[in-house]
Amino acid sequence: MTTDLTAPDARRATVVGTAAAPGPGTRPGPAPGRRRPPVLAVIAVLIALFSLMPLGFVAVVTATTGWDTAVKLIFRARVGELLLNTVLLMLVSVPLCVVLGVGGAWLVERTRLRGNRFWALALAAPLAIPAFVNSYGWVSAVPSLAGLWSGVLISVLSYFPLVYIPAAATLSRLDPALEESAASVGLGPWQVFRRVVLPQLRLAITGGALLVGLHLLSEYGAFAMIRFDTFTTAIMVQFQSTFNGAAGNMLASVLVVLCLLLLVAEVRSRGTARYARVGSGGQAAPGRMPLGRLHMPAQLALLLLVVLAVGVPMWFVVRWVVLGGSAIWAPDELLPALVQTLLYGLVGAAATTVVAFPMAFLAVRRPSWFTRSLELSNYVTSSMPGIVVGLAFVTVSIRLFPSVYQTAFVLVAAYVLLFLPRALVSLRSGLAQAPRELEEAAQALGVRPFLAFVRVTLRLAAPAAAGGAALVFLAIVNELTATLLLSPNGTRTLATQFWAKSSEIDYAGAAPYALLMVVLSAPMTYLLFQQSKKAAGQ
Repeated sequence: MTTDLTAPDARRATVVGTAAAPGPGTRPGPAPGRRRPPVLAVIAVLIALFSLMPLGFVAVVTATTGWDTAVKLIFRARVGELLLNTVLLMLVSVPLCVVLGVGGAWLVERTRLRGNRFWALALAAPLAIPAFVNSYGWVSAVPSLAGLWSGVLISVLSYFPLVYIPAAATLSRLDPALEESAASVGLGPWQVFRRVVLPQLRLAITGGALLVGLHLLSEYGAFAMIRFDTFTTAIMVQFQSTFNGAAGNMLASVLVVLCLLLLVAEVRSRGTARYARVGSGGQAAPGRMPLGRLHMPAQLALLLLVVLAVGVPMWFVVRWVVLGGSAIWAPDELLPALVQTLLYGLVGAAATTVVAFPMAFLAVRRPSWFTRSLELSNYVTSSMPGIVVGLAFVTVSIRLFPSVYQTAFVLVAAYVLLFLPRALVSLRSGLAQAPRELEEAAQALGVRPFLAFVRVTLRLAAPAAAGGAALVFLAIVNELTATLLLSPNGTRTLATQFWAKSSEIDYAGAAPYALLMVVLSAPMTYLLFQQSKKAAGQ
């Protein structure tokens, strides 16, 4: 039996110069580059402990409040009312987002819909409009808008793309052989969709539904504008009336419990089924179904959805800009807000990407229960509403580090904790596509390990890191609650200035800030859409 010197292992042995094979009963030592870097491991642990600070804050304030006081504050009529509002909002909005997201994805990716490329981008466009700007547009159209069903309207129009984007990416890469097999045994189109396609969308649906639910729990501005009380709006009112009061802290505790329940429900709903195709041969492109008489109704339905989600808010933003004239474009107010938004967005995106690197590197190069646990801590923290994270930073900075209270450092640190998973997921994907063997080959040619990492691995992972940073930038531009709580005195961002103007019913004065937020968000939304297509191989 001859040795194939063209095999990958043989090439690696030739380049790296591995030691002789161990004898029987000898455990081979770790391959070069496979040991967990101690410095990165320590940094990753410190980041994970830091990210658990909001959860620790909730636990500590609950314990220090006292059992009797906590029971009185939690089990009262006001909390029951807020819980009912929040639960009803989620029970109605999340299924509607799933229906619209999956339905839109099916029409765009699996039918012969005319203009499907236009509709593919148009259905993702609502993500470029912050929910509180959407609410602002609808309140301008219908000033009497208020209550649960108004909250459902704003929520569904703002967040259904969170289901649409992953569902469309999944549908575009499903193996059509399964559907053809189901059709060959006599199943009709609806039965094929229900029994074959829909189960394969489980991960996209549960993941998107989780994102929608977490956004509903954390949203403040959109619901405050239509006078619909949720836990987040009530916590903000409590904070403004009694700074760091026990009642607000107990509301935050209930809100965190709801977030954790959502995470557990999403994990349990994933199931254990396989979703990857295994077998010989290449995968054919999914077929497209003719719509026939349903083509025009489908076009009208998509048009109505896009008009309601994008057309109405943008029409009234532009309308208020026109009505306000040149007077609302005050450079002394607008330029500082734009500059500070850009600075916070760029610094926060860069800091988040740098902080995410150690954990992403360990997750790719040394996956284990240890690295998975570190990642989980960040996802738990990021699922918490911005108001809870903001309260945690306010309390900790005042009691332990009063010199940094209301400084830019604290605000950027809050952004890092809130949006770390956005950078982490992108970085992990980029590092996974940078083979370790290339770095080892560079070292074998005499390049120092650090330079080999910079010139090979870091260069290959740079596009994914830039994509993650762009997503963090988008989130920071549209962040409101944590910024309201933590921003230094004199800070003006587009979001906070928009909120200040709209709270004073100065809708014309708020319009330029809304328009600039949409303009800044649109390219990042397009990047997110393109990333989903790239993941689907398109």
